[in-house]
Amino acid sequence: MDKLDPSMFPSDWTQDDIEDAIANYYYSCTQVTPTCPVSATTLGYYPNRGINIFFVIGFAAAMVVTLILGLKRKTWSYTGFIAAGCALELAGYGARIPLTDNPWNKHAFETQIVAIILAPTLICISIYLTLKHVCLALNPALSRVRPHRYPFVFVPLDVSCLLVQAIGGALAASAALSDYKMVEHGNRCIIAGIVLQVVVLSFFGASAGDYFLRVKKWINSTEADPEAVTLWRDRKFRMFMYAVTAAYSGILIRCIYRIAEMAGGWGNHIMQDEPSFIVLEGFMVLIPCILLAAFAPGYLFPQMATRMSVPRQVGLFRKRPSEKPPQPENSSSQQQVTSGDESVLSEGRKKEQSAPTSTVVEPKGSEAA
Repeated sequence: MDKLDPSMFPSDWTQDDIEDAIANYYYSCTQVTPTCPVSATTLGYYPNRGINIFFVIGFAAAMVVTLILGLKRKTWSYTGFIAAGCALELAGYGARIPLTDNPWNKHAFETQIVAIILAPTLICISIYLTLKHVCLALNPALSRVRPHRYPFVFVPLDVSCLLVQAIGGALAASAALSDYKMVEHGNRCIIAGIVLQVVVLSFFGASAGDYFLRVKKWINSTEADPEAVTLWRDRKFRMFMYAVTAAYSGILIRCIYRIAEMAGGWGNHIMQDEPSFIVLEGFMVLIPCILLAAFAPGYLFPQMATRMSVPRQVGLFRKRPSEKPPQPENSSSQQQVTSGDESVLSEGRKKEQSAPTSTVVEPKGSEAA
C-alpha cells in the first residue's frame, strides 16, 4: 500500500478512501492472477499441504484419545474443554488445506483464523482446573485462595479473552470489504484479547508456582500428612504434573508469538513467515493437546477424577482420626434396655443356682399312728 502512487486515484480522495478502495479490490479477488498475486494475500504464501494434513491428523488423534480416556473415567469438564479445543484446531488446519491450492479462498481463510485463534483459550480452561484439585488433594490450607474459588477466578477471565478476540474477528470480517479502519480496530481487539490471555496465564503460573513452593516446604517438614506425602512422591502424579506444566508452557509461548504476529497488522512479515507459524503456533498447541490427552488425570491423578465424576459427593476429603460416625439415640437406648434385661435374667439364674434344695422329712410319729 505504501508503494502505490497517490496520483493513480482521484485528487479529492483521502488516504482512508484509498485504503478502502484497495481493500475492496483485493477482497474481490477469488483466484491467483497477475492482478491478484499470492503476495497480496494476508498469508502471502501457499500453505504447505503436508504439514497441515499432519496437524489435522494430530489434533484428531488427540481429541479421540481425550474423549476415550476422559469419558471412561468421567472427568467431564476437563475432557470437554480439551476435546472442544482440539476440534477447533482440527477445523482450523482443515480449512488451511484448501488454501494450499487457492490462498484467496475467503471462507477457508476466515475459518482458519477464527478457529486457530480461539482454540487455545478452551484448552487453557482445562489447565486452570488442575490447580484446584491439586490443592484439595495435597493441602488446601496452604493455598492463598480457597481452592474451590480458582475456577471462578480463571475461567471467567479466560472466557473474557475469548469474547474479546471473537469481537475483534467479527469486526475485521464484517468490515473487510468496505472499511479498512474498522479492520484495524478488529485487529486491535484481537491483540487485546491475546494480551489479556497472556496476563491471565501469567497470573495462573504465579499462583501455581507460589503454591508449589509452599507445599514443597510443608512436605519436607514433620507436620506433613502421610497421605499427602505419598501422593507427592507418587510417580504417576508427578508425570501428570510435568505434562500439565509442559502444556502450560507451550500455550504461553504460543500466545506471546500471537501478540508479535498480530501487532504488525494483517499481512505483516511475521504473519507471512510460515516456518515460525508452524513451530510457534502449530506445534506449541499440538504438543500440549497430546500431553493432556495421553497423561489423563483419570489414570495418573485419581483424586481429581473422583471429585470431577461425583462433584457433590460428601466425604471425599480425608477424615480426622478423632471423627466418629454419630450413633442414633434409639439404638443406644435399645442397647441399654437389652443389656438390662440380660443382667436381670443372669441374676435370676444365679439365684436359682445358688438357692439350697429343700427336702421334706416326715416325722416318725406318723407311722406309729
